[in-house]
Amino acid sequence: METQFPPSTLVVDRTTVLSLFAALSVLLTAYAASLRVLHASTTTKLRILFIWHLFDSLIHFTFEGSFLYNCFFTYTSVTHSSDYPHPASLTSPGVYFLGYPDRLYGSKYGTSPTAKLWQEYAKADERWGGADLTVISLELLTVFAAGPLAAYICELIRRRDSGGKLWFWASVLATGELYGGFMTFAPEWLSGNPNLDTSNFMYLWVYLVFFNMLWVWFPSWVLYEAYNNISLAFARASGATGMETKKTA
Repeated sequence: METQFPPSTLVVDRTTVLSLFAALSVLLTAYAASLRVLHASTTTKLRILFIWHLFDSLIHFTFEGSFLYNCFFTYTSVTHSSDYPHPASLTSPGVYFLGYPDRLYGSKYGTSPTAKLWQEYAKADERWGGADLTVISLELLTVFAAGPLAAYICELIRRRDSGGKLWFWASVLATGELYGGFMTFAPEWLSGNPNLDTSNFMYLWVYLVFFNMLWVWFPSWVLYEAYNNISLAFARASGATGMETKKTA
């Protein structure tokens, strides 16, 4: 990946450690919940599916929900038009987020723990420190649609409903996650990655590659499993229909 950033020195500070621990704690919470609420006979595949979707839901509600909060409610006032837009905003001249020409929105201007978390990630992708319209539009769908849907899928697994309803909604969510990931990074790839800092291992391979590829690997696996399960269901239905036809004949 190309970058316009000069080589940077990685600084691992308290915010870095707490941010990584927060992400790990969400995964551990999802795993602990699977042990508590799932039936002992739940297959390994369904248990992984539950853990992934609960992790997914919690990340959307907490991490990305806090991102939206900072975008809409955290701002600094500006007095000169040259201060607008934020470098990570792709708005056109004369276009202002929420219609305020005298404000810059985003976590970059906050002091809360969630603002600091996104300031940390913004070291790798500057758009997450400001109010990028594409990112915010995607995150609105992620928080208010993908998050609840992931929680609903967890509930289906908890009820031991592993039929067509589970795999249909899991496919819908997985497709949306893959599309969202593409639309998050396609504008960067098409413009030479002006907002991405790939100059050190942490920013490139941990923040940008690892954390974002989770939403490629698991949705792709979900689609693969959904295809197999739906295909098997249709094959069984076709076989049963064929047997009924022969009996009638």
